[in-house]
Amino acid sequence: MGIRGLMSFVEDHSNEFFTDVKLRDTKIIIDGYALFHRLYFNSNLELRYGGDYDSFTDVVQKFFESLFACKICPYVVLDGGCDISDKKLNTLKDRAREKIQMAHSLSVGGGGYVCPLLIREVFIQVLIKLQVCFVQCFSEADRDIMTLANYWNCPVLSSDSDFCIFDLKSGFCPLNGFQWRNMNTIKGTRDCYIPAKCFFLDALCCHFGNMNKTLLPLFAVLCGNDHVNLPVMETFLSKVRLPLGAASSKGRRHHRVLGLLNWLSRFTDPTEALDSVLNHLPQKRRGTVKALLCSSMEEYLQAQGSLQDFFQHGAYTCPDTWNTSLPPWVLAALARGQLSPFISDALVLRRTILHTQVENMQRPNAHRISLPIRQVIYGLLVNAFPHVRNVAWDALPPQPPTFSEVERINKNIKTSIVNAVELPKDHYDLSKLTELSLASRQMLLLETLKVKQSLLDPVPAALKLPVAVSCYWVQHAEATLKLHHLQALLLGMLLGPLRAMVSSPEEKAVRGGGAETLCEELQRAKAPPGTRLDLDAAHVFCQWQCCLQMGLYLNQLLSTPLPEPDLTRRLYSGSLVHGLCRQLLTSASVESLLRLCPEAQQLYEHLFNATRSCAPAELFLPKGRLNPKRRKQKKSGISSSENRVGTTLNARSWHEGSNRFELLMVETLENEAAPELE
Repeated sequence: MGIRGLMSFVEDHSNEFFTDVKLRDTKIIIDGYALFHRLYFNSNLELRYGGDYDSFTDVVQKFFESLFACKICPYVVLDGGCDISDKKLNTLKDRAREKIQMAHSLSVGGGGYVCPLLIREVFIQVLIKLQVCFVQCFSEADRDIMTLANYWNCPVLSSDSDFCIFDLKSGFCPLNGFQWRNMNTIKGTRDCYIPAKCFFLDALCCHFGNMNKTLLPLFAVLCGNDHVNLPVMETFLSKVRLPLGAASSKGRRHHRVLGLLNWLSRFTDPTEALDSVLNHLPQKRRGTVKALLCSSMEEYLQAQGSLQDFFQHGAYTCPDTWNTSLPPWVLAALARGQLSPFISDALVLRRTILHTQVENMQRPNAHRISLPIRQVIYGLLVNAFPHVRNVAWDALPPQPPTFSEVERINKNIKTSIVNAVELPKDHYDLSKLTELSLASRQMLLLETLKVKQSLLDPVPAALKLPVAVSCYWVQHAEATLKLHHLQALLLGMLLGPLRAMVSSPEEKAVRGGGAETLCEELQRAKAPPGTRLDLDAAHVFCQWQCCLQMGLYLNQLLSTPLPEPDLTRRLYSGSLVHGLCRQLLTSASVESLLRLCPEAQQLYEHLFNATRSCAPAELFLPKGRLNPKRRKQKKSGISSSENRVGTTLNARSWHEGSNRFELLMVETLENEAAPELE
């Protein structure tokens, strides 16, 4: 959630409200959402190129290694989907608008903070590799975190100011005071600890005349949080004279926090204070406002679910799911992070939010390319009826299955209505989806991605899904997709296999160190910070990430008929693919980069051949030789995804007796159209 102005207020009074602690040999409950944002934004990582996931992985690993060195046992709790009541929708839309503005600023060389699209999935994969215990709640996790921390009597690590309101037995450690990079050793021992600052609610209440702790939830909703932002509250604040206490030179929010706390400290309990608030409002508004304030104050009470049962026995129950009758396998997969909150939002609310990336704001948003994949996902979720009951659905007359999507349009947001693909209910019943044969699940996935199984046969298992997604991408991408974009993307995919080769004992003995040399060459190819962003490249790679994201979600929903790819180090690095694009346009070629490592050259060939088979012919034409049909499309504004031109050209081939391969172009007349693919 978050209370406006509270965190800066308590930090300004750090000496009164915080205690210096030396954290070691303890459990700690970590707000996962706050942590991965903090680690990405505060580690000097590139923000414009769509995610340096390998560098982010290094940071996350170092963070948890610091905890392990101090015998701190972390339990990570992740937010799930939107609250089933949807009361936070306006706040989420406001944040989506803010993110669009920041993404635009980053795209033109300015500042801003926009998380890469797949950061959550990368974070979860790192947790799994490090064997860090984690759970994904069904909706917002704050109350569950508070309840678990008090059950285990351990501190909470977050940056959310709501934890200044919760009565935590062992306190709240803000992330900005958690010095995990500066571990110290206890004098005279080898025991390590992490210096941190810990907030205790008792200190805040003591500062305000030993005010009753139960008044603080009312303070939170009066001050304004993610759930309550009533204009009528401004009426109350304008009428009541808030005592500031000591003179303050701080801003308006600081004054409001200080004044409200001083004012509330006069009351003995929330009922008395709430009555006083309502007396300042028009009579006709009091009932509605009271009901809203009371329900919002309940957000600060102990959660009914018990996460300790999940961590100890693997069982997670959430009151929000009691009336939904969701299939048990779906609930279990959500809790284990095997399904995204995107799925629960679509399933329960029939609404999803498509997050903006650093893309070209003058073009349609990058998520448009993956719409057909989402429609299949929605089609599978529609087949949850009659297993999923939703009051809002029940009140509607029978209608075609549709979902709403909150998406970017220019530099604003809009809600679009999307039809779900109609799938046979007797075959794709959500409750029995896991019982389908592997062949059936794989067939639906590959048909959605428009790729044949035979194309993927030469591709290593770990790269089958990314390559299948890339086949879909080249069929649906805009005209701005060029050959060097595809080449850079596929070269980037080699980094993971190369690292595996480098770590193998036969690297130098058998390969002569070629894999290591190529690995170093690719690392040097990364675009340096401050390099001007190529918006066309950025947009097509954003489109690829959108395709990969939805391909991942569909694959997960189908219980992974293709292996889930390693996103942490082995697939996509934004700085690398953007840097490779520049090299391929200027000085380098694929052949020159791969000449020292025949194994990498052969793997690249397999990846390229698979995607080439699905790509439009003009992707391989020399510059200036545009297919006439494509030229006509560009003039009329028709996208290549609407009128796909294919190729049967054997565009790349090995030369016998040579360690290098060349692009072979079949002779094509200037005015000859390439054949259409069926």
